[in-house]
Amino acid sequence: MKATFGAGCFWCVEPVFQKLNGILSTSVGYAGGSSENPTYDDVCSGQTGHAEVVQIEYDPLKISYDELLDTFWNNHDPTTLNRQGPDIGTQYRSLIFFHGSEQETSAKASKEKLENSDKYHKKIVTEIVPALQFYKAEDYHQRYYEKCGLA
Repeated sequence: MKATFGAGCFWCVEPVFQKLNGILSTSVGYAGGSSENPTYDDVCSGQTGHAEVVQIEYDPLKISYDELLDTFWNNHDPTTLNRQGPDIGTQYRSLIFFHGSEQETSAKASKEKLENSDKYHKKIVTEIVPALQFYKAEDYHQRYYEKCGLA
């Protein structure tokens, strides 16, 4: 099964999911924009509308989508609009691309649960939208932390 999340810089998001039992593969890339085959420079310009995302292939017998959602929520600040840490721009927005109605229902329920908790005192700005075309990022971005000896 597939899951796609945007939670800031994809270099930082990918290793969080790679560590989980049941993850078959991860790819970083771009989704949610208007142009075809965007490059990193295109996306960083903020002009394409794409977000940096990680697309995950997972085994639902070993890890549930709800567990992936928990990891997503716990590893970024979903209350900051178009920003994560020092990274600023729409390409760093918080979003969940759902693949099918079950994921949509789960994502919306998990967001509502978080909104009703006491964890944040600001509005959660995470978008929950249908999965769109995913464009795999350039090879040097894939598994970046491992390549740099940070993972």
